[in-house]
Amino acid sequence: MKQNLNVNVNQLPDNPYLLLTPGPLSTSKKVKAAMLRDWCTWDQDYNQLVQSIRSRLVQMATTDPSAYTTVLMQGSGTFCVESVIGSVIPPTGKLLVLTNGAYGKRIAQMAEVLGIYAIVLDAGETKPVNVKQLEEVLKVDASITHVAVVHVETTTGMINPIADVAKISKQYGKTVIVDAMSSFGGVPVDVADLDIDFLISSANKCIQGVPGFGFIIAKKEALFTCKGLARSLSLDLYDQWETMEHGNGKWRYTSPTHTVRAFDQAMQELEEEGGVMARFERFTRNQQTLVEGMQKLGFQTLLPKEWQSPIITSFLFPDSPVFSFDEFYARMKEEGFVIYPGKITAAPTFRIGNIGDVHLEDIHRLLQGVENQLFWKTT
Repeated sequence: MKQNLNVNVNQLPDNPYLLLTPGPLSTSKKVKAAMLRDWCTWDQDYNQLVQSIRSRLVQMATTDPSAYTTVLMQGSGTFCVESVIGSVIPPTGKLLVLTNGAYGKRIAQMAEVLGIYAIVLDAGETKPVNVKQLEEVLKVDASITHVAVVHVETTTGMINPIADVAKISKQYGKTVIVDAMSSFGGVPVDVADLDIDFLISSANKCIQGVPGFGFIIAKKEALFTCKGLARSLSLDLYDQWETMEHGNGKWRYTSPTHTVRAFDQAMQELEEEGGVMARFERFTRNQQTLVEGMQKLGFQTLLPKEWQSPIITSFLFPDSPVFSFDEFYARMKEEGFVIYPGKITAAPTFRIGNIGDVHLEDIHRLLQGVENQLFWKTT
């Protein structure tokens, strides 16, 4: 659904820096401009836009859209993950969580808070989730009903083998939940081909919208079994879907109208770029160029290339007593770039993302900025 923005986007001010983070991220001026009008949540045009977004998300997720539907949910990506964990697992259910970072652990924490019995298979922070261990557990524990995994663990930048996880889980008849927060729209995936039941993502990640809502791509067959199971009123996944489905795009509670309009513009821009594969190729070029340039400047990556996603990269601190991340961060911000601190206990790291409205010329400018600020080599 094309928007008439009625604004000269060139008159919008430039951002003082580029966000090289896992989201929120740098957005285009047209995405920002889409938020300059106010919208009514009851308006028919707005609700039709919601329905259009839902339909396009399913088409983006699979070549078999008839088997799937989309639920939009207010809040951050974590709200959406919790809506799934709290809505799809029955009181007698048992969750197995595969984790190798903060976001997998967060799923396990949700289960604990919600009173859901969970088994956690932790592969550590620097290895992919353990598919062999998953199968060993599923062989001996038939009471497990659901398996959850994070696709791209932005704690490190690791990409996990969700195809293998889904295949093995389905061999044992389990419901598969994939947190694709930082990958959907930027890494090709077909939920029907992988037989994923629930895939979760957010507006402010690879599709390059702004924060305010997330979405769940749900297999209809799996979603229909969830009625009445939710452990939360506002995060009731089935009830949210039912209201949107039968209310022609109506949200149960106040929807983030400006964020929705911005997301529609972001989806248009994704299509204009050439779709998910074209965006994946841009992110991949960005990431490879980043790593090659940083290595020439003396930095080392935390992960080997084969485990590295094109979304965000963890770099080890330089081996120097003079290096300070806080000072490096401040200097890079002066250069026009915001980078991200590390989030693991295994090693001191910082992270640089390349999703968002970030292009090859930006990566080259970043590398020049880093070279300008190697203060620990000049003291």
